[in-house]
Amino acid sequence: MFLVKRGENVDFLSVLSFLGIAVVLTLMPGPDNLFILAQSIAKGKTAGISTSLGLCTGLIVHITAATIGITAIIYQSALAFTVVKYAGAAYLLYLAYKSFREKGTDFTLSAKPSLNYQALYKKGVIMNLLNPKVSLFFLAFLPQFINHETGHASMQMLVYGIIFLLQTVVLFTLISIFAGKVGDFLRKSPAISRKINVIQGSLLTLIGLKIALAQK
Repeated sequence: MFLVKRGENVDFLSVLSFLGIAVVLTLMPGPDNLFILAQSIAKGKTAGISTSLGLCTGLIVHITAATIGITAIIYQSALAFTVVKYAGAAYLLYLAYKSFREKGTDFTLSAKPSLNYQALYKKGVIMNLLNPKVSLFFLAFLPQFINHETGHASMQMLVYGIIFLLQTVVLFTLISIFAGKVGDFLRKSPAISRKINVIQGSLLTLIGLKIALAQK
């Protein structure tokens, strides 16, 4: 659909159009973006970046699955889609519950709680893997840019997947930095700082419900 089929700059134009659309789609509000916002606002930019790296690690699995065709098999199974969808929603609602339980914690800029960045990374991986819409996105998105005249469709999908992954790492890192600054600003107010976890819990609840209500 988006490919120019003739000319010397076919590959360049294809990659450029793909990258432009990928950036727009990555910046659109979605579960991953909201999850990073929640972690960055509540725990700081480094927490957001750790979470982002976890999410992007999950993308590697989705991209690989789409490339070799596993995603298509999952998509054809209504049961598999439903199980993964509700598992992801339940996990996020559990994280939201934990955030609400900690709503009385008093945050200050001078004494942020110690963080386990490895745990945040794992949360990002799990959250991404348990979102079936990510796999279906790659299944529907990547093939539109494949030039079947040149062959090696799987390799082309892999290359585009890597491009998508790299731009996602950059954008998610920028989102983490921005949201971390927002969190630092909010923590300057004692009244607001005590509500940081409520904000995080509300965002996680929103993400969980969005995934639970997702349709194929």
